[in-house]
Amino acid sequence: MSFSIISDKLRQLKFIGMLKSFEIQQHNTLYDSMSFEDRLNLLLTEEINDRENRKLARLLKTAKLKYSNACYEEIDFSPKRGLDRQLIANLSTCNWVKNNQNLFLMGATGCGKTWLASALGNLAARNGFSVLYKRMPILFEMLEIAHADGSLPKLRQQLSKCDVLILDDWGLAPLNQTTRHDLLEIIEHRSPHSALIITSQLPIKEWHYYIGDPTIADAILDRIVHKAHQVNLKGESMRKILNNKN
Repeated sequence: MSFSIISDKLRQLKFIGMLKSFEIQQHNTLYDSMSFEDRLNLLLTEEINDRENRKLARLLKTAKLKYSNACYEEIDFSPKRGLDRQLIANLSTCNWVKNNQNLFLMGATGCGKTWLASALGNLAARNGFSVLYKRMPILFEMLEIAHADGSLPKLRQQLSKCDVLILDDWGLAPLNQTTRHDLLEIIEHRSPHSALIITSQLPIKEWHYYIGDPTIADAILDRIVHKAHQVNLKGESMRKILNNKN
């Protein structure tokens, strides 16, 4: 069977990684001395790697992280930031995602909450989990539009089906009765089977007051607070530090 026929069949099957490896083997005599089993193993390994890389690229594209280049390996553990290394190490296993737990990233404006949320979202994607980033003021605008144009079920499905939903700037945008109910519905649909990352300047003890309606506040907080890890970030604004360096 000719080289071109095999290549065409691999292309037809969309075995892109295997195709690339097969073409390399055909043009390099170093592989001639290898057994059939060893060469096949290389082809299969390249196909697996290619599929994993394409899946990761797809997950990261869908996630739309605020800081797309943020990654766990570059987290700044400077003492002034007050990060608990052991807690962050535990979070790096992504067991909190597997166990449908939540993560609250707390601290003053500019301290790096959104960057850290993006880095942990990136890590979750690298572990095969679907991630979606939403800044809450923008999310409320999207919900308002969805109510008006009839796309609310589609938006709710998008928000509920991802493994990790990042809600950035919790407490920044004011809530009305509609957005309170929307927020409850989002959390209700997610609570049993998925994880949340919430970033906020607002202390957790003030979230009940922020939500406003006592009944809805109780329902929302009961679903998210009791199974949450909390990371408190301290130190000077990272934006100020970066601006001083430039």
